[in-house]
Amino acid sequence: MHNFHCHTFLSDGVLSPIELLRRCEALGYQTVAIADHVGAAMLEFTIEQVTRDCDLANAHMSLFAIPAVELTHVPPATIPELASRAKQAGARLVVVHGETPVEPVAPGTNAAAVACADVDILAHPGLLSLEEAATARANRVFVEITARGGHSLTNGHVAQVVRQAGGEWVLNTDAHEPGDLIDRAFAERVLRGAGLTDAEVRRTLNDTPRELRRRAGRT
Repeated sequence: MHNFHCHTFLSDGVLSPIELLRRCEALGYQTVAIADHVGAAMLEFTIEQVTRDCDLANAHMSLFAIPAVELTHVPPATIPELASRAKQAGARLVVVHGETPVEPVAPGTNAAAVACADVDILAHPGLLSLEEAATARANRVFVEITARGGHSLTNGHVAQVVRQAGGEWVLNTDAHEPGDLIDRAFAERVLRGAGLTDAEVRRTLNDTPRELRRRAGRT
């Protein structure tokens, strides 16, 4: 199992970074990216704190811990600047909080995220357009299929549009508390529920994580 989008009490989760990583290790996760919500104010501070516990985990645990961020509810025009700042501050991956159907995300967020060279994952993008999916493919931005309730309402649409554009999706938990962490059997159900074929499920769970691990510094 691999998870490139989860949260700690540095934003709106309930666990410290190191406890989240330990719980993931106990469940057999091989990769965990901590992507707490940030805007302009808390960006560098959050990355610094998460990096400390990721470094600790990488030295003493069996999983690969990745410091990341989720740019959340920021004005679309600021995404390139903030994503660049995040990478400069040490974030190995940058996630953007997409236009989920259950939150008032600013229109244009999806388009700005997939056009940005420093963005790695567009999370829960809601009614993603074919044009946005094609731009994501061109810029090698992964589009998230999510296990999180509410955000997952458009998983089927996301999978269909990304497939049509020839792009790539990634499965994430968007975990905020221990009960949000999933096992492989549940991950497969989420992907099949989104309309993925057996071959697509295998590729999503086995192959896609390799590219994101490589971007974050490990094969």
